[in-house]
Amino acid sequence: MTEQATTDAVQLPVDIKRICEMLPHRYPFLMIDRVIEFEHGKRLVAIKNVSINEPFFQGHFPGEPVMPGVLILEALAQASGVLVQLSTPHAKDVNPLYYLVKIDKARFTQVVKPGDQLILEVVQKRMLRRMGQFVCQAKVDGKVVASAEVLCAERGPQ
Repeated sequence: MTEQATTDAVQLPVDIKRICEMLPHRYPFLMIDRVIEFEHGKRLVAIKNVSINEPFFQGHFPGEPVMPGVLILEALAQASGVLVQLSTPHAKDVNPLYYLVKIDKARFTQVVKPGDQLILEVVQKRMLRRMGQFVCQAKVDGKVVASAEVLCAERGPQ
């Protein structure tokens, strides 16, 4: 997508600078590079470019680098958090923090290697109080490589 589009007052694509304003994660744990699709309160599609420079490839596995499945799930959870952040109006200086609290139906169908581009698709199944349930898929070249349902909860007052 070369030209920018606007969906529900969200300028697309959402770049890394804006993502960093919404998520507390930083290198090496920030797993989203860009948001390319967004439907308010419904769905989001994000990109994670998988590079050989990722620190986990040094040990997972030497000579046969494979992205750990748990990090693919983390990327899907982060995409779910961005969907909530973009969909929920709040004061500019307030960014609620959401924690991953449950994973169901996780499946891994193909390995993810350096050079792959993960397309992270999340659909909000329900939002109740401060908890959201999401149906998630990670794809490479149009093929599903991982899927899961995740439950995220907003951190209570500190």
